Parts: sequence; structure tokens; C-alpha cells
Amino acid sequence: VAGDPGSEARLTRAATALADELRVDYLELRDRELRHPGWPVKDLYVGFRKAICADHDENLKAIPRKQRAMVRKGMGAGLQVRHDGSIAEFYRVYAESVRNLGTPVLSRHYYTRLQQAFGEDCEVSVVTHQGQPVAAVMSFYFRDEVHPYYGGSVARGRDLAANDFMYWAVMQRAAERGARLFDYGRSKQDSGSYHFKKHWGFEPQPLPYAYYLVRARTVPNISPTNSRYRLFIEAWKRLPLPVSCALGPWLARDLG
Repeated sequence: VAGDPGSEARLTRAATALADELRVDYLELRDRELRHPGWPVKDLYVGFRKAICADHDENLKAIPRKQRAMVRKGMGAGLQVRHDGSIAEFYRVYAESVRNLGTPVLSRHYYTRLQQAFGEDCEVSVVTHQGQPVAAVMSFYFRDEVHPYYGGSVARGRDLAANDFMYWAVMQRAAERGARLFDYGRSKQDSGSYHFKKHWGFEPQPLPYAYYLVRARTVPNISPTNSRYRLFIEAWKRLPLPVSCALGPWLARDLG
């Protein structure tokens, strides 16, 4: 319904009516442009989207010089990539990655269901070094776009430029599949991932999230940037991986 004002208005009315009926705290509407004037807005996130072409050399040249050097560092480290990775391989890497960031991971079953639901439009890329997975990403294809959505690397992958190599490999794969737009997803402004994506030559585009308040009186702030969560985040980073995998899905259900 994007671009159809009538359909968008009907969906908004239906969503707000359901929020009122359920008596939720608030309804969050995520858009790429401001569509609900007068509603409270949170300008915490930005998106990163950029056109790619079918020529790998042209895509590589479009990456700024310093970031291009990181991609080549991964190539020189002997990294290999497969785009038919299993959920087990992906989850082992991803769970460690988000634990290291202080974030609870969703259940492995959730990612299995995503892969089942999206079929060929969902692809798991696994980067290995000497046969061992060091980075992994779950990407989704929609029309002529690729969305590398859930991704990360283990600690030793950083010295190998595993993340840099992985996203370049996904870009190559997407071009081969006919994608013409690479959507790097959202990032919090001035965060580590924000600067990582800018280093690739992507320009941030504001994401004005609008809020319909039902029981809440103010716009919620459940972002990790909230100082209230600082001690929890630091403690979570220190958990043994099996413990974070056991507790994470239970906690992540209630995170926004």
C-alpha cells in the first residue's frame, strides 16, 4: 500500500482502533517519511539504502577506499563464504555476536520459522576461516532489494575483517540474484553500526517513527542508549554464552 494515501489512512485507522481496543501502552508506526503530523515522533534511527549494479568491479569501486581495504583484508585472510548456511551455524555465531553487544537473542526456533516462511527469499550466508564459522547473516529478498537483516561475527572474526568480507559477499550474491538495491537496515544515530555503514559510502536517511499513545503519557525510551539499561547491558556481555542463549529468548519477547 506504499504510496496509496487512501490505503495508508485505512490501515492507520484500523491499527489505532486495535490499539485502543487492546488498551496497549502505545502504537509505534515505522515509516521512511513523516506521515502522521501532530503525533509524537522519535528521531533515534536512520536507514541506509543504496543502489548496486550487476558489475562486481563497479560495486567494489563504489566502496570508499578505506572500507575497500577492509574487504580486501578479509579476502587476504583466506575467508570463504557459503550462501546455503544452516540455522545451526547462523545461530551459534549470531547469538555470540549479540551477547557481546549486551543484547538478548531471540530463540533459535524464531529464525527457523523465518526461513521456512520466506523460503527462497531468505538466505543464510556463513563466512568461515579454516573451516570454522566466524560470521553469519540472514538476508531477505523483496522485489529487487536485498535486506541483510540479522548478522554478526564472533570475537576472532574482527581481526579477520569477517563482517566486512561478509557484507561484500552478500552484495555480490545479491547482484547475481538480480537485486538492484542494497538495504543495510536501520541503525541508531552515532552508534557503531551507524559509522560502519557510513564507511561503506551509504548516506543515512531519517526514519521518523510516530507514536499513538494509548495508556502511555510520553514516548517510550527502551533503547539501549537509555542510561537505565547501562548496567544490565554490561552484565549481559559477561554472561557465558549458554546462559545468554537460555535466558535471552525469554527476555527478548518483551523488547521493542
